Order: sequence, then structure tokens, then C-alpha cells
Amino acid sequence: MDVYEAVTSRRAVRGFTDHPVPRQVLERVLSAAAWSPSGSNLQPWHTYVLTGEPLAELKKRAGERVAAGDPWDEREYEMYPPVLKSPYRERRSAFGDQRYGALGIAREDWEARRRITAANWDCFGAPAALFCYIHRDMGSPQWADVGMYLQTVMLLLRAEGLHSCAQMAWSVYRTTVAEVLSPPDDLILFCGMSIGFEDATVNDARTDRAPLDETVTFVGGH
Repeated sequence: MDVYEAVTSRRAVRGFTDHPVPRQVLERVLSAAAWSPSGSNLQPWHTYVLTGEPLAELKKRAGERVAAGDPWDEREYEMYPPVLKSPYRERRSAFGDQRYGALGIAREDWEARRRITAANWDCFGAPAALFCYIHRDMGSPQWADVGMYLQTVMLLLRAEGLHSCAQMAWSVYRTTVAEVLSPPDDLILFCGMSIGFEDATVNDARTDRAPLDETVTFVGGH
């Protein structure tokens, strides 16, 4: 698979089979992803990979919180600005319409949306999951470095025939993740990532992208 195909075929998959992901594949992907760029080569990512019983235990604990209706953990960072301006507001709205529309869920059906959201904490059935942390004292440039690292991981997973779904949703269950992983206190959980082979029977629309002239400005040359 070439780079262009990996980029254009990558998407957030929200339905996985239980077919295990070989340990050597995960090691190969993460070894290569270590070459992701970062300012002054800080490499500010701290990654945990869960499979087997540890992942099953995390899913169990998260599922118990969902069933009990426990409130989310206090956010350690804002996922989105409190007020989204145009065109970001419209893009987020269109995402919701496309995703829930593909599942036959009406905008006002909040109970169905809650059930769909809860699937995050089962990793959408994936047999492997990654959790990415960053030190609390790192700044915006290092968070950007972590984003480049995660994108590299996702593209390498595609090259291996795997799919993924990056999930900031795990940040609101961070204490449950910490119960299983015991990360140092000076780390913040940025996101989780479900990893596995796609379950093609799950109906999940791929969201659109803005046209090039909305996001790119060419200056000079031909």
C-alpha cells in the first residue's frame, strides 16, 4: 500500500472483529512511528498498548461506569473551543448528521446517541488499544508533535491492513484507564485508539472533507 492509499483509506472505524492483532505487527508499527517528527527531537509521546486480559479488564471497568451512569472525569484539557465559529461549527454539525444518519438515528434521539457514544469504552469491539499520554508541562507545539505521531501510527496500521479509531473520549474516563495502566502522575491522557480488523457488517458512513479551496491558499507559481 503506497502512502496516498494509506492516507485516503484511513478513517475512523467504529466496528472491529475480534480477530487478534499480532504482537509483532504492533511492535513493527510503533518502532517505525518513533521516527515521527518532533521539535528538537523531544518525542513527547508516552504510549501504552493493551491487548488480552488487561484490555478486557479495562473494558469491564469502563462498562460498569457506563451502566452505573457515573459522571465523566473532570476534563484536563478542552476537546473543542466552548464556541465554534464558522466554518467549524457547520463541519461538526455535518459530521453528526452523516454519522448518526447512517445509523438511522434521529437528531433528537438522545438515548440512541448515548448508546452509540458508550461503544467508545468497549473500543468498538477492537482486540487492541493504544493510550497516548503527554507530560503536563508540555506546550502546544509538543501536543502538535503527538498529533503527528498518532497520524503516523494510523497510516502504518493501514499499511498493515489494519484500521483504527482515535478516541479523545477516553480522556473523560481517564481515572479508569489509570487504574489499569498506573501511569505517572505527571502525564495527561490525550486519547485512546482502537486498533484491529474492520467489521464490514457495521454501517458507519465516512465523513466528507472540505474542498481544497476552503482550506488551502496557493501564493505564487503555477
